[in-house]
Amino acid sequence: MSSFLGVPVDAAYHLVSGLTGILTPVLGGLAAVAAIVVFTMAVRLLLMPLSLRALRGQAAQARLAPQLLALRQRYGKQPERLQREMTALYQREGTSMFAGFAPLLLQWPFLSVMYLLFRSPTVGGTANTLLSHDLLGVPLGAHWLSGAGAASAQGAVFLGLFALLAGLCWLSARLGRLMAAQATAARPAKPAKSATPGKPAKSATPGKPAKSATPGKPATGAAASPGLLVKALPYLTVVIAAFAPLAAGIYLLTTLAWSLAERMLYSRSTVAATDSDRTRPEKLAGKAGPLSAPAADSAAGGSLRSGPA
Repeated sequence: MSSFLGVPVDAAYHLVSGLTGILTPVLGGLAAVAAIVVFTMAVRLLLMPLSLRALRGQAAQARLAPQLLALRQRYGKQPERLQREMTALYQREGTSMFAGFAPLLLQWPFLSVMYLLFRSPTVGGTANTLLSHDLLGVPLGAHWLSGAGAASAQGAVFLGLFALLAGLCWLSARLGRLMAAQATAARPAKPAKSATPGKPAKSATPGKPAKSATPGKPATGAAASPGLLVKALPYLTVVIAAFAPLAAGIYLLTTLAWSLAERMLYSRSTVAATDSDRTRPEKLAGKAGPLSAPAADSAAGGSLRSGPA
């Protein structure tokens, strides 16, 4: 275990052990599992402001992605100009290229402490007694690959854990794509700039479409590989759980479920804010609608009185 994280892991160990002792009279053998879940949720609750800040930064990156791509295509051969244009774009939008990354980086020590706690056989030079507890007869310190096989009780518990993790990974990936689409759709359309007043903005040569990939041919090689990698990355958590103790797998399941709940909460709040912005002009237009009948009669009377002498 890293000496840098040794002290925090030892402190977290005493907290979870004390919580296990408190829950034992109520939950019996499930007290350690419940303590892992409760402790993980408590830490994630404390880190929630950083998580929401990271989500806002990721949404900003998704919203600016088309503009960033256009800048790279236009100034790809001018690195210094490209950097200046990208910096100016981020400043106009009130964000930065690290907006979605920095909050995640700040959470890393806390999440690493919890993961090390639930996978380390020893803490502070003594045995990690949390791993001696069990879930449905399977020790929390047991590994899937060290079991009797998928047909055993231990194998069934791990397979159930993997199925839950895979389901959460799929939901998280789908929600991520939905949030990216919402962020892109929420980007306000900007009119094309025209160099000379009265002249339309420059476009592609009449009769010639914009450059693109060869029609009818899908992207290949390096262009296709990122898509496969992005699709496979969300399921990396399942692979990690396959080589970790059951206690660490329970932690991964809890923190992944919390992350999914945070993303759903942020997505709903963003949609609600967008709908509110869209309906506000309609409400203002309704308030400033046609004159009422008395006001209209008064205006008409005034126009008659101010007629020709």
